[in-house]
Formats: sequence, structure tokens, C-alpha cells
Amino acid sequence: MTATAPPTRPSTRTLHTVTVPRRRHAGRRIALVVSVTWIALLATLALVADLLPLPGIDEPVGGPSLPPFSGEGPLLGTDAIGRDVATRLIYGIRISLAVGIGATVIALVIGVLLGLIAANARGKIEALINVLADTVLSFPPLLLLMALATVVVPGVPTLVFALGFLFVPPFLRLTRSAALAQMNRDYITAARTLGAGRARIVFRELLPNSIQPVVSYAVVVIAVIIVIEGSLSFLGVGVPPPAPSWGSMIASGKDNLSRAPYLIVAPSLMIFLTVLSFNTVGDHLRRRLSGTGAA
Repeated sequence: MTATAPPTRPSTRTLHTVTVPRRRHAGRRIALVVSVTWIALLATLALVADLLPLPGIDEPVGGPSLPPFSGEGPLLGTDAIGRDVATRLIYGIRISLAVGIGATVIALVIGVLLGLIAANARGKIEALINVLADTVLSFPPLLLLMALATVVVPGVPTLVFALGFLFVPPFLRLTRSAALAQMNRDYITAARTLGAGRARIVFRELLPNSIQPVVSYAVVVIAVIIVIEGSLSFLGVGVPPPAPSWGSMIASGKDNLSRAPYLIVAPSLMIFLTVLSFNTVGDHLRRRLSGTGAA
């Protein structure tokens, strides 16, 4: 009679090892869905704000500093001069997204182009591009932007171009590094052997294979620029009033903090959720494009 061994049971350590990644991936998926939903909601509100039945951004609609959900005024209350907080938050979305996305697009386009040129040209051209990038990075960004605000008229276009210019070097360096890693690959050598010109190699071969880390980085840069725009507006050198920047709303609410803390909490929460959402999406793209994990 042959004895049969009792069935083996998976160890607790094995079950734990399998369960933890599943929970982590499920948590990441939920965070990604929530983040994308929040960004989509912000984009939608920014686009249709003029179609909503909202009062003017500088129009008093009630008494000063009416608390939210009190039934005495607008849903989210009023600020120190009676303006609707919800209206100013919604129109503030336009400023934050316009500056964040606009400056990032400018920095991405110029930085990627210069990075590809530096990686492909080498020699004096590469050295000149690197010197220019190092020169820009040597200036303290906040001080440079504050100095610029005293020379030119502050506003959204000024912030977009100034912040876009300041973020060109990081995109340049990232693109150059990614392109240099591709320069000795077989497909580049084959393209050269077949007589492909330099422009074709750069834009048809090098660019598609070097852009992946740049895309995920760009999403994170949007979040960084939103914070910088809010900080500049808080200091009074960003978007001038009465434009409802979230940073300027925080600045105007700080004098009334003890009596109306919601004037600071509401715009601060908008910045926090927006920055967190862009960072979450950027981290997801980085893991997916690098092949280090799934959503």
C-alpha cells in the first residue's frame, strides 16, 4: 500500500507576498481613476465657466465673510468684500491650468528640440547649448520671476512665457540623456547605413524612442508650475487682481484667518488636490512607460 503525502498548504508568507502587491495595485488604480476624474472635472469647469449661472468674479453678492453652507449667502460663502468664493475658485481653475499647461508645453517643445540637437550634433553646438542651459539654471527662479514682474506687465501670458523659459533646461537635459542612450542602438546604425539624413534620424527614429521619460516628467512639471504660480500670486507678483488666482485668494484670506478660515482652506484644498492629481498621473505614466509596474 502506497502512502500519500498530505496536501501542502501555501505558507502565510507566500499569501502575504501575493496579497500585498494586489492591494497596492488596486490602490494605485483607485488613486489614478480619482486623479483623472478630478483633472477632467477641472478642465470641464474651466471650459464651461462662462456658460454657468455664476455672478461676476468681482461682483459682491452678499455681506462680507459669509460662512459656507450657512444659507445666508452663496454655497461656499463670500470673501471679505462679499464676492462669491465658489465663482472665484472656478475661474481660478482657468488661470492655474492655463499657466501650468501653457508653460509646460513651451518648455517641452523647446527643451526637446534643443536636447535632440545637442545629442545629435555634439561638438561646439552641444557645448553652447549646455552653457545656455547652465546659465538659466544658475538664476534663482523665484527671484528672477519677481524681478521680471517689476519690468513687464504681470499677467497670465507673462507667467506662461517666463515659467516656460525657466523649465527649458530640465527638459533639455532629460531629452539629451534619453537620446544619447539611443544613439548607439542598432536601429540608429541601420538608418545611417541606409543613408538616412540627420533630420530623418532625429525626428523619425530618435524622437519617438526618447520621448517616453519626457512625457511623464511633463505631467509632474504641470503640478510644479501650478504651485509656483500660486506662490507668486500669493506674494503679489503673479496674476494681478481682480483675477481670481488661487494664490491671491489665499493671500487675501490670511488677514481674516481667525474669523473666516475657509477663505484660505478652499483655495489651498484646490491647489493640494490638483497638484496631487497631476503627480499621481505622472507617476502612473512613468511606471507604465518604463515598464516597472502596472497601474
